[in-house]
Amino acid sequence: MEVLNRGSDYETAQLTITDVNRPALQFQGFFDYFDPRRLQVIGKSEFMYLKGFSQEARKKSFDDLFLYDIPALVIARDLDCFPECLVSAREHEKTLLRTPETTVDFTAHAIEYLNRVLAPCITRHGVLLDIYGEGVMITGDSAIGKSETAIELIMRGHRLVADDAVEIRRVSNQLFGTAPEVIRHYIELRGIGVIDVRQLFGMRAIKTTSQIELVVQLEQWDDSKFYDRLGIEDHYIDIMDLQIPCVTIPVRPGRNLAAIVEVAALNNRHRRYGYNAAQELALRVDQRADGKKL
Repeated sequence: MEVLNRGSDYETAQLTITDVNRPALQFQGFFDYFDPRRLQVIGKSEFMYLKGFSQEARKKSFDDLFLYDIPALVIARDLDCFPECLVSAREHEKTLLRTPETTVDFTAHAIEYLNRVLAPCITRHGVLLDIYGEGVMITGDSAIGKSETAIELIMRGHRLVADDAVEIRRVSNQLFGTAPEVIRHYIELRGIGVIDVRQLFGMRAIKTTSQIELVVQLEQWDDSKFYDRLGIEDHYIDIMDLQIPCVTIPVRPGRNLAAIVEVAALNNRHRRYGYNAAQELALRVDQRADGKKL
């Protein structure tokens, strides 16, 4: 965006809410329920409305608006900036910006961007990959084999999003994961060290962000523990007050974890689209027991 005037808080002002405001009523002096924390946007409608004001009335309208601690005023469509607006912005030391985008496009882009960057965020230990288009986060104790499984999956053509630390943001009713900037594209393999997946396998092996649609928990095989062999019931894990499908995979020598995780991702997609193989098998068994044809 073009900077028409740098306010006194240009370098420090922060947007803390995702909404924007088009100050039409405010130009008529109505400031009840006005939230000054919002980004203020002027479009063609406001421009044509203000054009019918006298110079004194326009100056007063902008003065009244700039008396509030707004983060910035944005003029859309590359519209001309009223001289009274620029004078008032300088007097009140408010930031004044201009964008070539239409008002609707700029508002939509701004809200979408603010929803993403201002979303609640937590960091979880694990590995996040894109497997057949499914965002799969692999969790488990340290040295259980998460990174080794991830490397095998990358070599099978899947994409790494984050290793070791996954930054999770809740946007609406979805979770999106990414890697902290400092460790993005890196994987630690015990015995080898740190490798750069992007440099080693190319751009096709990485992805910046992914929706988290399945959590795979790896744990050491425990002979005394019962592991689900049918999978009729769905299991979930709570992350940021959202229920995410979860499967537990016991680890012991000889198990191909990468292949199992691949199948878990595909099976999760089938379940999301309404097909449950375990329930289908149970139905077939019941029909056979009742003497019905399959």
